[in-house]
Amino acid sequence: MVLAFSGMGLRDLVGGGRRVALLVDGPNVLRDEFDVDLDDVREAAEEAGTVAVARLYLDQHATPGLIQAGEARGYEVRVTSGDVDVKLAVDATELAIEGSVDVLAIASRDTDFKPVLEKAGRNGVDTLAIAPGEHGRSDALRNAATDAVVLDE
Repeated sequence: MVLAFSGMGLRDLVGGGRRVALLVDGPNVLRDEFDVDLDDVREAAEEAGTVAVARLYLDQHATPGLIQAGEARGYEVRVTSGDVDVKLAVDATELAIEGSVDVLAIASRDTDFKPVLEKAGRNGVDTLAIAPGEHGRSDALRNAATDAVVLDE
């Protein structure tokens, strides 16, 4: 479950129908070493508002069982034959600049998403970095985001 929020107090801003886009970097989060539950990731995002978009990004090596589990938990599963990071970053940037969400939540430990969080912030979108565990936490993501959450291991 969710352990610690840190940052500028995104939780205190909840209310008023804040729309959250939750994007999960499957290959970096859904690893045996973290034992992450997709329901816990969603609960972390729900602390910031109503989850309006929930996407799970997977590569072509994802098992049918993993795809089915993501769909069963209400995620739109996006499987790509290319780099998951690129697809997630493009989608996140699009969501941030089109104005359809108030909060962009990215579940990852990959520092490649730092520019995405920064771009969203410059466009008035609050950001939330969700780490899969304390040893999977990225200081770069935590520092770039409005707020950060570390999931309990």
